[in-house]
Amino acid sequence: MTDLRVRAAGPEDLDAVLAFWKTAAEGTSISDDRAGVERLVDRDPEALVLAELDGELVGTVIAGFDGWRCHLYRLAVHPERRRQGIGSALLAAAEERFAGLGGRRADAMVLVRNERAQHAWSAAGYGPEEHWRRWVKPLTD
Repeated sequence: MTDLRVRAAGPEDLDAVLAFWKTAAEGTSISDDRAGVERLVDRDPEALVLAELDGELVGTVIAGFDGWRCHLYRLAVHPERRRQGIGSALLAAAEERFAGLGGRRADAMVLVRNERAQHAWSAAGYGPEEHWRRWVKPLTD
């Protein structure tokens, strides 16, 4: 896919990203709002990675690094563009970012009910950890 452009999101992209997630992402999060995504981009301008094809947003991934671990969120590809290498290109960009930051291990947040995503992550070499279960606590109501 030679016309695919992978780049970091800027503030001008955030409304399009939020609209895209409503179409392409499985489920929603309490942080799926303009203020939440602005905080992400303000704190780490390279974390939100976009894939564009002919100027159209076709994929996203959040590649966050906290100095200790690398975390992947919101890997989403437009439903009509899946199985064309876009997700793989996004993951390659995220993993390259992590390597440049000195990251040594990445984890991905995947909804239990999203079996399609679980298969995709498995195909990319990610797998569930047998010894850990993620515990989550909302910080707001």
